[in-house]
Amino acid sequence: MSVTLQIWRQAAADQPGKFVEYKATNCNPNMSFLEMLDVVNDDLERRGEDPIAFAHDCREGICGTCSLVIDGKPHGPHEGIASCQTYMRSFEDGAVITVEPYRAKPFPVIKDLITDRSAFDKIQQAGGFISIRTGAAQDANALPIPKQDADLAMDAAACIGCGACVAACKNASAMLFVSAKVSQFALLPQGQPERDTRVLNMVAKMDELGFGNCTNQYECSAACPKLISHDFIGRMNRDYIAATFRAACKDKAAGADGGA
Repeated sequence: MSVTLQIWRQAAADQPGKFVEYKATNCNPNMSFLEMLDVVNDDLERRGEDPIAFAHDCREGICGTCSLVIDGKPHGPHEGIASCQTYMRSFEDGAVITVEPYRAKPFPVIKDLITDRSAFDKIQQAGGFISIRTGAAQDANALPIPKQDADLAMDAAACIGCGACVAACKNASAMLFVSAKVSQFALLPQGQPERDTRVLNMVAKMDELGFGNCTNQYECSAACPKLISHDFIGRMNRDYIAATFRAACKDKAAGADGGA
């Protein structure tokens, strides 16, 4: 099969970009979308042209690196599938396919199809961890956890941080990502000591980095390659309200003690 690619080319973040047309011929329908881009790049290099820059790593739908917008949809036409798991048999022979990077202010373009998603790392660093000592693995596994809570925590932990939720959202909101990273700890006993500070710090960092507000369109969960439920957003909102209230009460109590 053969397809025509309209690919976004941009030399650097401070340079203008544009769509450039490329022909991908003699494609095996069973090759992945990224393998097809590899073949196109091989042809470009043989002609002495600059290859298309795109991010990739595991190519198994685990790492979240292969973040492309294919025909206007983050990760491509399928549900619950990353870009690297999209195969050429998903497209018609002779199709015209548009490929571009994520479009969100917190994810600036580095080159071509690669964006800087270090904003997610900064949100994680603000509170997406457990700093208390939880004991060895055997001790941790000995803690009784209801199966429903364990299953929900595992569902939240499935988030690979690819950023598709941000790219799909008209407001460039990171609420699905943050809620997943908050909930995976909030549902477990090991995450309780830092529960309030975690949600307050991570939401504050998200706002500081310029992500937009959630308006409950749920495009985020529809585009997520791991099908993270938007229910986690509601769970995080409840945690955030409760944490804000408790923090205000503590501040008021501390002020009263200081004036006594």
